[in-house]
Amino acid sequence: MAAQALAQWMNTARSGQMPLVNLLDVAQQWAQAGQVEASAALYETWLAHTQSPQRPIALFNWGTTLGGLGRHAQAEQAYREALALQPQFIQAHLNLGHQLEHLGQPDEALACWRKVLALVDEQKADLELKLHALNNMARLLEQLRRYDESEACMVDSLRLKAEQPRVVQHYVHIRQKQCEWPVYQPVGALTANQLLLGTSPLAMLSASDDPALHLLTARTFCHERVLPLQTPLAASQRRPGKVRLGYLSGDLHMHAVGLLTVDMLELHNHDEFEVFAFCWSTEDGTPLRQRLLKSFDHVVPLRGLSDEAAARAIAAHDIDILIDLQGLTNGARPDILSWRPARQQVTYLGFPATTGLPAIDWVIADRFVMPESVQPYMTEKPLYLPRCYQASDRQRPVGPLPRRADYQLPEDAFVYCSFNNNFKFTQEMFSLWMRVLHAVPNSVLWLLADNAWAKANMQRCASEHGVNPDRLIFAPRVAPPDYLARFTLADLFLDTFPYNAGTTANDVLFMGVPLLTLSGRTYISRMAGSLLHHVGLPDLITEDMASYERKAVQLGQNPQRVASLRRYLAEHRMASSLFDMPGFVKDLETALKSLVLG
Repeated sequence: MAAQALAQWMNTARSGQMPLVNLLDVAQQWAQAGQVEASAALYETWLAHTQSPQRPIALFNWGTTLGGLGRHAQAEQAYREALALQPQFIQAHLNLGHQLEHLGQPDEALACWRKVLALVDEQKADLELKLHALNNMARLLEQLRRYDESEACMVDSLRLKAEQPRVVQHYVHIRQKQCEWPVYQPVGALTANQLLLGTSPLAMLSASDDPALHLLTARTFCHERVLPLQTPLAASQRRPGKVRLGYLSGDLHMHAVGLLTVDMLELHNHDEFEVFAFCWSTEDGTPLRQRLLKSFDHVVPLRGLSDEAAARAIAAHDIDILIDLQGLTNGARPDILSWRPARQQVTYLGFPATTGLPAIDWVIADRFVMPESVQPYMTEKPLYLPRCYQASDRQRPVGPLPRRADYQLPEDAFVYCSFNNNFKFTQEMFSLWMRVLHAVPNSVLWLLADNAWAKANMQRCASEHGVNPDRLIFAPRVAPPDYLARFTLADLFLDTFPYNAGTTANDVLFMGVPLLTLSGRTYISRMAGSLLHHVGLPDLITEDMASYERKAVQLGQNPQRVASLRRYLAEHRMASSLFDMPGFVKDLETALKSLVLG
């Protein structure tokens, strides 16, 4: 845009004679042309030199422009000035809430949106404004872990308008987080089909063991949320030399993915592989983060880059194989993959299910976790390893071993344990656990207390099954070394289904505690079974609910059998293929080389 034109319009704004319609038109044109700072300056100049009854509109637009530039404190003041002149300006209250949220004032943001609800009702204004306020309240309250309030906002929103897939998605998952059973609870005109189709890929992993539903939700998510395939950025021919291997992730820090992969990354053969991290992970300052960073030949930060710019940065390094460690999990950036910045693109570990992403070619698996029966429901081709698909860290630090009294566990009881995330608990499995407790009177169930609502709902379920809620003992979250150490207080870990334990199952076996699992029809429902198979305890893998329940009762009634399982793990687990990380990495590298070297 010519500097002369910019100067001319700025002079017109200074004259105090510029009509509002001209201001809005010119400012919009400048913003669309990429001159957003100039657009903001034009509003500021007009406001400084013009007195008009339409001033609140200019202030509102100025606030919107400032907010888009990340100048949130100035945007807040613009909206407040607009509201001082026009207190009933609904949109200004709405946008002010967004700026206050950016400024770290969540309660003030929520107050703005509650004001929007009242004004919409008073003025009989556009329903979409009310939905916007309710949905933003629900989103922020969920982030604040005020789950009951968040769900109430979602319910109000869905009663007003059922066809809101993204709201449905959060509604289903927040009920899972609170162990609010049944999860699929109708609201207003919302149909059972809308509830099912609105379930996110992550939530579906807990909701169903049907591989077709996992595929459906993944493909629906990709269709609605992910950039279609673009013209590939990767060169078609590789250059001679080392295999250039990249890992794509925002979880290379104190996170389940970082915890599992660090030993694997440290063991890569740098004579044959040049290893890159393409990363937007948090710099959390932990020893784990330092180990991860040191394991790579190159760390390329992607934070602050657009997805296209990130893809171009990857392609510039001429990557042969890019392993995405996030899939469709929170914080993932699948649009980067849509540009195909690497010749071969692989999914691994972070999302143990089909991603449905057309840009992903392969999934790392073993023949237990992904048998042939699962393959038709995976959009990725299997890259099979001869041992367990899951990496492990043999060097994970373990804290001092505690006593049962430290966690209010009875000394003489049989301690069942399930430290999986509460959203993995289903009504069917939790009811089964209560029947197990009923059948093994001198037993307790040791759980993580993720939130007060989940705890209350689990206690209520116990009472309904005739089990004293005091037999549910809730542990607080602690640092990873202490988390590992306290597993030794449990007798038997009870796995969840259909969303098996992943990192947690690895931790349990690493600490020498037996684990009982149910392996189903999906990749994710076979994770723990794969670990047990490769650690040498296939007898702890069941294939239906009745067998799982029967085995849980038998073990609870036979502590000597459990003691023998613990002795087996103490003596043999570190020599098993599950924890043979040098062998794992050699197998992985052989498989990866086959993709590019034939």
